[in-house]
Amino acid sequence: MRAVFSFVLRVLLVLAALVFALSLALAAGLVLVVWGLRALWSKFTGRPVSPLVMRIDPRSGFGRVYRQSPPAPDVSARAPGADALHDVTDVEPKAPRS
Repeated sequence: MRAVFSFVLRVLLVLAALVFALSLALAAGLVLVVWGLRALWSKFTGRPVSPLVMRIDPRSGFGRVYRQSPPAPDVSARAPGADALHDVTDVEPKAPRS
């Protein structure tokens, strides 16, 4: 029974790998076809054939998140009596022993 289960598991994993490889090949083929049609259209219209380039700037993600962050709270717009919360002292400083 254990050998049958192991064989079935191996067959399923091989099939899953084949499906994955075929989907990658199909996606790459689709990109090549789209680029080929684009190149043909460029030749047909007399424009230079440009390569298919994805321009990614790693700094753009940080800038997008940084610009969307909420502004810092305004310190002058505190509720009355809120300053009393900031007057709390947790420790009393002592002079160091020599």
